[in-house]
Amino acid sequence: MTGLIRNEDIQAVRERARIADVIGEYVTLRNSGGGNLKGLCPFHDEKTPSFSVSPGRGFFYCFGCAESGDVISFIQKIDHVGFTEAVEQLASRAGIQLRYEQGAARPERRTGQRARLIEANKAAVEFYREQLAAPGPAEVARAFLAQRGFDQQSALAYSCGFAPDAWDALTRHLRQAGFAEQELVTVGLSRRSARGTLIDRFRKRLLWPIFDRHGDPIGFGARRLFDDDPSEAKYLNTSETPLYKKSTVLFGIDKARRDIARNRQVVVVEGYTDVMACHLAGIPTAVASCGTAFGSEHISVIRQLLMDSDVFRGEVIFVFDGDEAGQKAALKAFSDDQKFTAQTFVAVEGDGRDPCELRQDSGDAAVRDLIARRTPLVEFAIASKLKLHNLDTVEGRVHALEETVPLVAQIKDVAIRGEYARRLAGLVGIDDPNRVVAQVRAWKPDQSKALRTPARQQVAEATAEQPSMPMPKRTDPRLRAERESLKLAMQWPQLAGPTFDATQADAFGHPAYAALRESIAAAGGVVSATDVTDWISRVCAAATGPNASLIRTLATELSVEPPNTPKDPDHRYVTSVIAALQMPAVHGKISEVKSKLQRINPLEDTATYNRIFGELVALEQLARALREQSAGGI
Repeated sequence: MTGLIRNEDIQAVRERARIADVIGEYVTLRNSGGGNLKGLCPFHDEKTPSFSVSPGRGFFYCFGCAESGDVISFIQKIDHVGFTEAVEQLASRAGIQLRYEQGAARPERRTGQRARLIEANKAAVEFYREQLAAPGPAEVARAFLAQRGFDQQSALAYSCGFAPDAWDALTRHLRQAGFAEQELVTVGLSRRSARGTLIDRFRKRLLWPIFDRHGDPIGFGARRLFDDDPSEAKYLNTSETPLYKKSTVLFGIDKARRDIARNRQVVVVEGYTDVMACHLAGIPTAVASCGTAFGSEHISVIRQLLMDSDVFRGEVIFVFDGDEAGQKAALKAFSDDQKFTAQTFVAVEGDGRDPCELRQDSGDAAVRDLIARRTPLVEFAIASKLKLHNLDTVEGRVHALEETVPLVAQIKDVAIRGEYARRLAGLVGIDDPNRVVAQVRAWKPDQSKALRTPARQQVAEATAEQPSMPMPKRTDPRLRAERESLKLAMQWPQLAGPTFDATQADAFGHPAYAALRESIAAAGGVVSATDVTDWISRVCAAATGPNASLIRTLATELSVEPPNTPKDPDHRYVTSVIAALQMPAVHGKISEVKSKLQRINPLEDTATYNRIFGELVALEQLARALREQSAGGI
């Protein structure tokens, strides 16, 4: 096999592709002390941030699901690509020219599949943009944009394009550019006709490229313009591809993600023109789902950007049309509301106009006013349900309560829940609000739907059949010195140095800690560490046997976990930790020596008794010194 990337170039990628910047494109990170950052884990659903990133050491670790690794493995996991492609992707972002074994030049066909597909989409974006400026049918597309208030500059800003009136114009263009037929089919730009020939996916349609969060084109949305279009669908989107997963894609996320994190707000609209209208009107946090309804995976993406947690709360504002479909969409959004910790709102224009139409008719200020007049989603949901019942009859009031009490009962904030229960009583016409409050308190959700398996239980179940030693508990006070000393060895090797290496393996009582101590020794010992990131990688690589995966996970976890000291460790702290680590073993030896002395008659074997008694004195002196050294430590 040719084309292996040189090790020194891989190391350069690790050093120059800053892990906080890379992960920050997917997850909003905030300072957690000790030089570390935290956010909501992108690999499992959680309410409280447990995902830790250590920029100084180049590693991440999730204390909820145990996912861990460096910047390269993060890209592998998040983008579902291989090691080589992850390195190439990061090298491209960092401006690093990779060199490959068996030749200094980059092999022409070594680029990973993801990079090739993105390059094909980039070429398609440029092709379609040029076609939008061409005479002929493209004039209809330009008129469509102009009628909705988007000038040429706006079209360029969103890379709008036009698919020409030809069966294979794009396909021929990309084939001439060096892309293979299979690549064009895989990325969704071309398809096979009934005759088996390769033709374009889109024809005679206005196009919006869809970008991922770091600005790479991954698909297209296409609007019908002509009556003779063979497809009746108003909108066509790229089909599912290795790049484009419609359940996770949000149009406008590339432009909005930084404002979402900065403003702690996201505005969810229904279409491409609505996103453009909001952005141009001064609502830069607007996004829209593409080719599918807004769902749970979209929620996960937004929560990571908002850092939607019990600690950091923001706003999610759903903007819907005022028609019946919009009402249903709002109620559907309320069912998803429980997945957010953020406050959720709905903004609906009374006359049914969407943001694009509102901006076109009334200007930018009207769009901003629509968002400013947002209504709490629960309030909107209650009002929508009450409209369906005749509250002038007993039966109507009873049925109205049956549908609205569950809505109120699901409000996360207890204080707000009580206020809405009292308000509901007034809206329905119940004289005694305490009756409704009692109903709300007594309501119980369907237990079969409410039960969710905790992330750590999922991890345990997934690994139950694997040969594994038990994972130590982080908070076990009996193992505090063992854990703290290993943290020092992983995070501050130049400080821990020979002091740690001098400790014996029997100082570690937990088998996992002892195994990690062996991996550290196998990696050359702490004194051999020069670069922290490289050192952590070496220790992980030194883990072998059936428990290697667990040891690597533990090593990464201890590489990002803050020390038990309010400031960075110093030599005095290292000395106190190592002393505390050694004390149990010394106390054990003291007990053994005392037991031996009890079995010896000093009158019959004076020499042996005096020798062992001397050992006891020395051990007790050592124990006393260790106690003094450990004082004020962990």
